Amino acid sequence: MKILVTGATGFLGSHVAEQLSAQGHQVRCLIRTSANRHFLETLPNIEFCEGQLADEGALQQAVTGIDAIIHAAGLVKARHCSEFNTINVEGTINLLKATLAKAPQLKRFVLVSSLAAVGAASDGHPLQEDTIKSFNPVTHYGRSKLTAEQQARTFADKIPITIIRPPLIYGPRDKECLAFFQAVQYKIFPFFGSKHNTASVIYGPDAANALCQAVHTAAPSGAAYFIDDGIIHTSCDMINQLAQAMGTKLWLKPVLPNGILKAAAFITEQYGKLSNSAVMLTRDKVNELIQPHWVCNSQKAQCELQWRPQVDWATGVKLTYEWYQKAGWL
Repeated sequence: MKILVTGATGFLGSHVAEQLSAQGHQVRCLIRTSANRHFLETLPNIEFCEGQLADEGALQQAVTGIDAIIHAAGLVKARHCSEFNTINVEGTINLLKATLAKAPQLKRFVLVSSLAAVGAASDGHPLQEDTIKSFNPVTHYGRSKLTAEQQARTFADKIPITIIRPPLIYGPRDKECLAFFQAVQYKIFPFFGSKHNTASVIYGPDAANALCQAVHTAAPSGAAYFIDDGIIHTSCDMINQLAQAMGTKLWLKPVLPNGILKAAAFITEQYGKLSNSAVMLTRDKVNELIQPHWVCNSQKAQCELQWRPQVDWATGVKLTYEWYQKAGWL
């Protein structure tokens, strides 16, 4: 198959492109002109198409002759909340419109959404696709991903669409979770809310494999699937396992009051404004960090997509730490 991957120079997208290439598919990567191609340039069966999600001409060129699309491009942090809508929502709509115009026989459009689009599990029970009573995203990011899902479904009668909702994704090449490792390296890790908060996670290559598998599965158009490593983790256990993987022990594990967390977010925001850069820790992001349960159940994905996670957190953080060291990131 000839498969278009957006966001291929990013953390998740690069793993997707790598796996598709290894499977023998022809992979076309939509990339910005200034994007770093480091993780892609040595792969076989790869071609590049320069352009952005706002560029109608580039999108039409990118989708021409394509059999399937994995739309992994998106913002997880932004300088202004409107940027989430511009990229995550409008970019998705633009790509779908280009697909209708130039690839009407597309076999599958896989949209990368997020657990954040649904919201936290208020009662602590892992969220399941068929039992969700309401959607309650608590951040601008989560709301943008929910809107992208809703907009994508308006095309579902014309384009076969599968929606994948990962929780926290971590692994080699990821810059966002690197901060966790850096904190543990300094032997101090602050907790948000409680050490007993629960979370679902997914190892980056496992998440990429789910996206690749979704391309080949004739799921009902518009269907959404959670993915995770199959384990409900507590914050305390996760950090202890991370420290063990790094061969160290933590000296301090303070639980930060929400007020301190919000103050730190405010300071970070000011830095972002001064430097005109997107930062991860914002007061909006705090709304997510203080939720006690970010948990989901991936049984539907495992059954209907014939996919299985291979790497749990304890193993994954060890592999990630070793990669960070080898890459000189730690």
